Amino acid sequence: MKPWSFKQLAIGAALGGLLTVSAGFQKSEAPRYITLPERTDDRPYSNAVLVGDTLYLSGAIGIDPKTGKPPADVKEEVKIVLDSMKRRLEMAGMTMDDLVSVQVFCPNLERYDEFNAVYRTYFKEHFPARGFIGSGPLLAESNFEIMGVAVKR
Repeated sequence: MKPWSFKQLAIGAALGGLLTVSAGFQKSEAPRYITLPERTDDRPYSNAVLVGDTLYLSGAIGIDPKTGKPPADVKEEVKIVLDSMKRRLEMAGMTMDDLVSVQVFCPNLERYDEFNAVYRTYFKEHFPARGFIGSGPLLAESNFEIMGVAVKR
């Protein structure tokens, strides 16, 4: 019997790997779309989408429901948007500590410290991976738009 060539071994290993992966693959459950109860608009997005144990949170801004604008106090705006994120997580049976990735968009990077002063109070354990990204203008003249991904522990 002739020994196998390197090419034959590589093809066999690749096929074996594919069979192992496909044997362990299971179709995930259908996505669950989460909409905050106070949302009354018909814009084309979901507030969050839960797929298995992973929750994808849409970008959100901190709008005062009484005025329809961001509050004058930047720290209050941060609280509003983080409370919205917290509510969406709770609707999926999660907490802020389940966040694994967060992206913050901000047209004025000088607001970084003001944002962090409030942000850090929303976590008990570790902070999620995060990007704080300088952006152009945001909807409703907001100072921040935040989106994230959470995985249920």
